[in-house]
Amino acid sequence: MKILMVLTSHEELGNTGKKTGFWLEELAAPYYVFKDAGAEIVLASPKGGQPPLDPKSNEPDSQTDATRRFKADSSATAQLATTLGLNDVTHDSFDAVFYPGGHGPLWDLAENAQSIALIESTLSAGKPLAAVCHAPGVFRHAKAPDGKPLVSGKSVTGFTNTEEEAVGLTEVVPFLVEDMLKQNGGHYSKAADWQSYVVEDGLLITGQNPASSEAAAKALLVKLGKH
Repeated sequence: MKILMVLTSHEELGNTGKKTGFWLEELAAPYYVFKDAGAEIVLASPKGGQPPLDPKSNEPDSQTDATRRFKADSSATAQLATTLGLNDVTHDSFDAVFYPGGHGPLWDLAENAQSIALIESTLSAGKPLAAVCHAPGVFRHAKAPDGKPLVSGKSVTGFTNTEEEAVGLTEVVPFLVEDMLKQNGGHYSKAADWQSYVVEDGLLITGQNPASSEAAAKALLVKLGKH
């Protein structure tokens, strides 16, 4: 069992002068769900190498058992420092794909042709794909085989407008995940802000927020038949 995790390479938080990137918990929690189930994990990003970490996800109140384990795991941190470039991976080598969030993907992965092709080809090949928190934003331009938006008619979730408002970035992000999923025809649903909530529709798995990352990873394993 081999799982590809795709991280952002984008570190500028709009024009605020602040930094963004991937959210640590959304990498760490799924990473160990997969690793502890015996999966081989490969990390990739648009630019390859070390992806930028959202500094807020590294603050004390954002730490979890999984983030602490990851930061103490020299092989995991070494792997993170040497992610493959997205142009060097295809779905053929993997059984499933997982997209952690953070605000970064809204700028790069949502618009990245290689990421869009990876998403479309993975699902077309009958392989499961999961995205959590802001990462469902990567479906913005992805299409189903019939040419409609990938999420059209599908049950999905993702970071809510009220969660974005709570972190004060509604006017900073290039688009709101909840609005985009609805505009693309997705059947969007959500739980209370910051609660774990995962939606499955066929091979597509989406999680609402950081708290949903472990549950989304477990749902992906179930799809792979590896409970």
